[in-house]
Amino acid sequence: MVEPETFTFLTDLGQNNRKVWLDAHRDARDDALRNFAGIAMTLHDYAHRFDPFVAEAVCKPKQSYTKLYQEPRDRIGRALYRSGVDVFANAGHPSEDFGYYLHIEPGNCHAGAALFQPSKPALARMRSRLVDDPEGLTDVLADAAFKKTFPEGVVTRKTLNAVPDGFVSGDPAEPYLKMVGLGCRKDLTDALLLDDEVIDLLIEIFRASTPLVRYFD
Repeated sequence: MVEPETFTFLTDLGQNNRKVWLDAHRDARDDALRNFAGIAMTLHDYAHRFDPFVAEAVCKPKQSYTKLYQEPRDRIGRALYRSGVDVFANAGHPSEDFGYYLHIEPGNCHAGAALFQPSKPALARMRSRLVDDPEGLTDVLADAAFKKTFPEGVVTRKTLNAVPDGFVSGDPAEPYLKMVGLGCRKDLTDALLLDDEVIDLLIEIFRASTPLVRYFD
C-alpha cells in the first residue's frame, strides 16, 4: 500500500525541511503524492465494507490527503512542511466533515476516524454537538469494539488551556470542548503499511470507529 520510497521521502523531508531541498527533490515528491492519491482511491474502493455513505460519495483523490505545506494557522512547531500525511476516506470534505483517515509518517503511523484540522465553522458545529448530546459521546466511548480498538478513547493534536469563549466551565463535555479537532487512533507499524493486505486491518479499524463518525454526522 505505502511504497518504501514514500517512507524514504517523508524521512528525508523531516530532516531537510526547507523549500530549497523540496524543490531539488520534486520527482520524489511527485511520486509520494501519486502514492497518497492511489491510497485514497483504494480506501474509497473498499468503503462499501465499512461505510456506505463514503462508498456513495465521489472520490477526489488529489483532495483526499493533507498537503505537505503547513498553513500558518495549522502549523505545529516551526517546520514549513509536514513529515506525515493524512489520507482520508470521507463522505464530505476533510476539513468540514468527520471521516476516516490513515496517517502516514515514518515511525508514527496510525488510522481511525477524526476531524483533526477543522475549519472554524466545522469546529463550531463539533462543539455544539458535544454540548447538545454529551451522553451520545459517552455511549460511543463505551461501545465494546470501539474500546477494544481505541483504548485511548478520543484524542487530539492540540488542546486549549481553557474552555473556548461562549462555553461554560464545568460543562460535561468540557474536556472535549478544549480539543481543537479530535478523533480516535490505532497505531500501526511502518512494515504493516508496506503490505497491500493491510487493507483488511484498516477496514476493521474503520468499522470500529464508525460510531464516532455517525455521532458527528
